[in-house]
Amino acid sequence: MSIFSDNLRYLRVKSGMTQQKLADVLLIPRERYAKYEGTTDPPLDCLQKISRYFHVSIDLLLSFDIRRVPYENLIQLEENRILLPITVDSAGENKIELVPEKAQAGYLMGYSDPEFIEALQHISLPFLRNGKYRAFPVTGDSMPPHKEGSFVIGEYIERLADVVDNKTYVLVTKTNGIAYKRLVKKGSNVLLAKSDNPIYDPYEVNTSEVLEIWRYACSIATQEFEQDDLGAINVKDVLQGIRQDFSALSKKISLRK
Repeated sequence: MSIFSDNLRYLRVKSGMTQQKLADVLLIPRERYAKYEGTTDPPLDCLQKISRYFHVSIDLLLSFDIRRVPYENLIQLEENRILLPITVDSAGENKIELVPEKAQAGYLMGYSDPEFIEALQHISLPFLRNGKYRAFPVTGDSMPPHKEGSFVIGEYIERLADVVDNKTYVLVTKTNGIAYKRLVKKGSNVLLAKSDNPIYDPYEVNTSEVLEIWRYACSIATQEFEQDDLGAINVKDVLQGIRQDFSALSKKISLRK
């Protein structure tokens, strides 16, 4: 028996369905369905039907024993209805999972694994409700005033269409991992990821590489901001101001002539 066949039987029994009834839903003979609870893997189109019917992602069906976690405590997305491994407390409120810096690499492998998500540390913020939130570490100095060691808390968004140009998001991709950037849509298949620190060049991300997008909700600073900390973004502002003053002075001189 494979993980998939165990999951399939578990979901069917939990839903109170017979093999015949589920076979009717999938528009296949009962005998063929029975093989899927045995040693035969279903074709892709049938696998998609099973995933959509039980509201569980194909990735979870094939790779994770969903009997190992409280199935009812996992949140489902509103529109595409694919299971998202975000846990809730006994009152039904989201527990905000905190992804420490040392867990970033593991997150790319475990972001869809309920057991991995459950093992993360949790925090609770009473002003963040009615959403799916997660806290990610800030690394580097590309997004001032957020410093290394701080955390950005993002709200999960389901569709790329919900990305608003020039707003900040935590972007989780296959190639670049976890990054906090300002996003701009370039057509329907490309996102431009920009840093607020001008010394870092923007880069393009193909939407096929995107695993998750989290809209900025709030941040937690772990270091006090120092007034004398003149970062690159401040230097840019100063130079811009000097440039504007010089331009205005040049216009005055031209008018006098």
